[in-house]
Amino acid sequence: MIEELRLRGLGVIDEAVLELAPGLTAVTGETGAGKTMVVTALGLLLGQRADSGLVRAGGAAAVVEGRWLVGPDDPAVARATDAGGELDEDGSLLITRTVSSEGRSRAHLGGRQVPVGVLADLADDLVQIHGQGDQQRLLRPAVQRDALDAAGGPELQDLRSEYAERYQRFRALAAELHDIRTRRGERAQEAERLRFLLDEHDRLAPLDDEDDTLRVELQRLGHADLLRSAASTAHAAILGDEQLPDAADAIGLVSGARRALESVRQHDPELAALADRLADIGYALADTGADLAGYAAGVAADPERLQSAQERLAQITAAARARGVEGASALNRWAQAAVARFAELDGDDTRESAVAAEVDALQAQLAALGGELSSRRQAAGGTLGARITGELAALAMPHAVVTVAVTQREDPAGLPVGDRCLAYGPTGVDDVELQLVPHPGAPARPLHKGASGGELSRVMLAVEVVLSGADAEAGGTVPTFVFDEVDAGVGGKAAVEVGRRLARLARHAQVLVVTHLPQVAAFADRHLVVEKSTDGSVTRSDVRTLDDAARVSELSRMLAGIEGSELALGHAEELLATAADSKAGA
Repeated sequence: MIEELRLRGLGVIDEAVLELAPGLTAVTGETGAGKTMVVTALGLLLGQRADSGLVRAGGAAAVVEGRWLVGPDDPAVARATDAGGELDEDGSLLITRTVSSEGRSRAHLGGRQVPVGVLADLADDLVQIHGQGDQQRLLRPAVQRDALDAAGGPELQDLRSEYAERYQRFRALAAELHDIRTRRGERAQEAERLRFLLDEHDRLAPLDDEDDTLRVELQRLGHADLLRSAASTAHAAILGDEQLPDAADAIGLVSGARRALESVRQHDPELAALADRLADIGYALADTGADLAGYAAGVAADPERLQSAQERLAQITAAARARGVEGASALNRWAQAAVARFAELDGDDTRESAVAAEVDALQAQLAALGGELSSRRQAAGGTLGARITGELAALAMPHAVVTVAVTQREDPAGLPVGDRCLAYGPTGVDDVELQLVPHPGAPARPLHKGASGGELSRVMLAVEVVLSGADAEAGGTVPTFVFDEVDAGVGGKAAVEVGRRLARLARHAQVLVVTHLPQVAAFADRHLVVEKSTDGSVTRSDVRTLDDAARVSELSRMLAGIEGSELALGHAEELLATAADSKAGA
């Protein structure tokens, strides 16, 4: 839901703040005051093309800010996060668009500058704009098919979900079967290579981390004489040298120091503690000396072992390199994966038969589910078309008829069904198109070809009213809707019906309508007026939220074209009362 729009330097609007709310909001004002700038501002925030002509005369730039209240699971949140943006502390999402007088444009999403295309990606998640010249979401075939399925109720949607699951499984298995059959020779060569490498690995039989152990051993064997000499020298320094019996040794020195302290330890506990520490050092030196003696005796030059360890390490290193890994542990992990891959390749014949059988079974299931899906869409299409047609009758299009054409796509390379080959896709085999017969005797044509700009807006309103009701019944949500000139070419009772339907749509969504008809504005929950003022040289427009008294005054102006008409004031109050009663009884 849009919480707030801020416009600065946009067209005739110097600076304005629009505080929006749930329900239906009407934007009115005199011709030329800048009502359509509200729709233009939203278009900029949703990635539409910028034009330097939008910048207020004499201004450096036009700036539009929009604040949306979004839920944590809203798709817009994920898109904003992916783009590096963040939500405000109150959980709202801020979008900003700046257009300079030179035509340069910058976009910010959640505090982070982003390409304008990112805003365009957000459009369908945030706002649907219906107006002359706007690209309509519901004119896209995929969206029309989704709309029909939503209007078809839970059973049709469950059937579509079941079909989609089978189709995804079918696609995966068909791709696997194609891979097995077309790459049979390659797979056989891969299996033979894996067999050779696994046999080689079995003969080598490396232990995990064996290469690290061998490197340590090679260091010892390669420097055996130096290591033995160093250990012997250290042993002599600790325990004494038999060839130099009078030479000082570490244990002798420590023992002498300890005896010096032992003779007086009873006079001071601190000195006694130091004597105990010297005793511990003596024991540790004795143990270390013994270990050094054992180490020196155990280190011996072994040329044969040195050569065999070098060869073993070279074999492990070469085997790992040939398999694109490093180290004995990685080599063993490769072997585990290779065994599984070899089993898959070696069982190609068995796997091919099993996959082919499942593909055939899924193909039959898709044919059955796709046929049932088409039948249910045909039935739902008749109901949906009739409901939209009923709405149009009250919107000054009494002779217009909307039909839903459901046709099956044929493709020579598709799945055979009877004597036809159909192009099955993730949503079925059907193309869905909303078509309009504007008057008796006219051919049914796609919506954008069968209706004028004003008629198309009313058709879109009728479609949205019908679909929003179905969506609400299914527990879904719809975005914010913006209607510009939806009331073009209508008046009187038809205008009242337009307002009534906008109010009905607003029960399930936030709706913003730019209108010149008081019958439509009377149904609004919030009424904004765009007011133009001039000092003789500069013209400015501002946006003001109307209270009850001001609403009556504005509606009377719209009715009579003049301000202060007592008759128009009475008519305005009657309009408001009628609209309130209609909404209360809806």
